[in-house]
Amino acid sequence: MTALPDVRLDQLLARHAEIEHALSSSPEADTYVRLSREFSDLSPLVESVKALRRAERQLKEARTLATEASGDREMAAMAQEEAHALEEEVETLSHAVRLALLPKDAMDERGVILEVRAGTGGDEAALFAGDLFRMYERFAALNGWSVEVLSMTEGAAGGFKEIVAGLHGSGAYAKLKFESGVHRVQRVPDTEASGRIHTSAATVAVLPEVEEVDVDINESDLRIDVFRASGAGGQHVNKTESAVRITHLPTGTVVAVQDERSQHKNKARAMGMLRAKIYEAERERRDSARASERKVQVGSGDRSERIRTYNFPQARVTDHRIGLTLHKLPEILAGDALGELVDALTTEYQATLLAEAESAGWGER
Repeated sequence: MTALPDVRLDQLLARHAEIEHALSSSPEADTYVRLSREFSDLSPLVESVKALRRAERQLKEARTLATEASGDREMAAMAQEEAHALEEEVETLSHAVRLALLPKDAMDERGVILEVRAGTGGDEAALFAGDLFRMYERFAALNGWSVEVLSMTEGAAGGFKEIVAGLHGSGAYAKLKFESGVHRVQRVPDTEASGRIHTSAATVAVLPEVEEVDVDINESDLRIDVFRASGAGGQHVNKTESAVRITHLPTGTVVAVQDERSQHKNKARAMGMLRAKIYEAERERRDSARASERKVQVGSGDRSERIRTYNFPQARVTDHRIGLTLHKLPEILAGDALGELVDALTTEYQATLLAEAESAGWGER
């Protein structure tokens, strides 16, 4: 492990102090907002750096005391014990600073647009897609996020052929961005009389919620169609053309929303979905070369990749990207233990970034 870049840490501390001084001089509103955001972003790192340097000074003092008090065995032992404790504290704080120095994903604090689609397996795949959506819905509730269904097509035997929802809450994308890919289930369907285990699949896509300033879409590149919504809703559904389909002509991207009775609301939701899809497609193209160089493809987001298997007979869930198996299938599908998988994936991804930063000499934040 290479040493932390002291010069860069000094620069960050100096910048933090400079912003604090600038804020105290009552700058103009726009400048105040910009500086406040930068100050807020730097503050956790600065506090970690200050704590690390304080612990390093105390460690040096404890080691010096242990050496100088060699004639006093009791004093030397106490100093040595304190030094051991401080060594652990320095290691912990050093790791925290390293993580804080890693490049940030600008979308991490955003909400997400979650798409779950039934894959191979017919009715059983649709039922599994329903299980997955309910898992994410419960996980969202545990994290205090709100869930807004944008569109859905139900399966003939239950579940969903596809369902799209907005999960609104700070940090949703940071936690769920590694869920994109093919999820496989192995279980005996209710309709299987012989008790044979079937394998089915569903595809999950997690897109960050994107604002208008994040992606440029020309109105002239859009074809907007309105049509009558299908599904529940009685006479209203048959008489009102409230559903909206938007096609982005340059990329061929198509989104449709029919959940709301208001055509205006459906269009707004559809535009949000479209922005997210176009933004994500562009980011995938931009990041593909760098991602292909990584040994651990946790963050690739390849939706054709089989990322996880849910095995009901053995009550286990295996994430194939990091080789982690948890015998907690009911708890994971209930959303309660999904966080264990999320945390393990995040840790593995951070380890990859740390290795890259170490080999590159840390570079710029």
